[in-house]
Amino acid sequence: MARILAIDYGSKRTGLAVTDPLQIIATGLDTVATAALLDYLQAYLVREEVETVVIGEPSHADGNPTQLVPHIRGLVRQLQKMYPALNIVLQDERFTSVLAKEAILKSGAKRKQRQDKALVDKIAAVIILQEYLEIHKYQ
Repeated sequence: MARILAIDYGSKRTGLAVTDPLQIIATGLDTVATAALLDYLQAYLVREEVETVVIGEPSHADGNPTQLVPHIRGLVRQLQKMYPALNIVLQDERFTSVLAKEAILKSGAKRKQRQDKALVDKIAAVIILQEYLEIHKYQ
């Protein structure tokens, strides 16, 4: 089986998470500058077999899309053009950053680690991927 890759897209940084080849465990992969995201993904997709990319689609608490959604949809179009065989899915990511901060706090991380925004982005990507796996577990 191929991996599933999750993206927590941000205006400055993007968190990435990936499953194992059996698609059982979601783990943090990396945090990259958003400007370098496509180059990173191209290099990663050459090294690893990925069948699905799950991209977090942020929305406000009232359900309205955030200002990042047009950028995310642009990324989806670019990836579809570059990798037509790749399955690309948008996943609701409301509150993933809040959940990531809570997870880091509960892990007993030191203050400096809790303030590391790159770590928050990576953990948010793991949460997006874990939610996707749970939703699609029995399908």
